[in-house]
Amino acid sequence: MNSLSALSVSIGLIAGLATFLAVGPLSGVFLIWAATISWAAYFALGGDKQAAVNTAVCSVFGVLVATYAAYEIATIAPDNALGFPAMAAVIVTVTVIAMCLSANIPALSAIPASVLGYSATFGYLLQTPDKLSTDVLLGATWDNPLLVISFSLVLGVALGIASAKLAAKMTTIEA
Repeated sequence: MNSLSALSVSIGLIAGLATFLAVGPLSGVFLIWAATISWAAYFALGGDKQAAVNTAVCSVFGVLVATYAAYEIATIAPDNALGFPAMAAVIVTVTVIAMCLSANIPALSAIPASVLGYSATFGYLLQTPDKLSTDVLLGATWDNPLLVISFSLVLGVALGIASAKLAAKMTTIEA
């Protein structure tokens, strides 16, 4: 089987497994949409061991930075002189700049993966009712994005690795 066909089949098979996990035994703790973000990032960053490390470390770093930003946003005083929208914008601006500048540290150099982790976190918090609260952000439950998004992103990297390895086994050398 050629490499494109093998990768297509392996991604489909692993996606089926991921779907089973997300709607079955890992429902509530594994968000398949977050996993596919890091799965794709793994391939976009090269699909090798370094890409796996960079994707896992930097996407979780993005989740950490976003969770901090979300906490700061959740604690904006209602009577703040700038108002909620302006203060939220300032918090996001500062945390995104700091996150990107952190790429000067080699372990945090994959800015796209960090941004994807940050974005996934805010996607979860803003689109899921009652999640952008200090109780959720400080809680040790699977509602906390630091846990559920990080777990899903790291599992997504593992799915990417698995699909690459399965594709390699299905690929034959063509003459």
